[in-house]
Amino acid sequence: MRFFRNPNVTIALFAVYTAVMYIILMPRNTEMSVTEKWVTGGVSVAVLALLWVLLRKREKLRREREREMNEKKEERRR
Repeated sequence: MRFFRNPNVTIALFAVYTAVMYIILMPRNTEMSVTEKWVTGGVSVAVLALLWVLLRKREKLRREREREMNEKKEERRR
């Protein structure tokens, strides 16, 4: 399960899901103009990019916390 915690894998799965939903649902929606469809796709990409950045930042903070905890453990052993 550690594999799915990787931000790149998470975003890739969300991107595939978003693309499939976009391909399935958008052509059938005749109430939307072409511009609205492109804007919807662009917003989806922007949300995925923002999510990727935030997940990377969270992963980096987690690694730093683990490193600090390991350093504290080493200091206690001495």
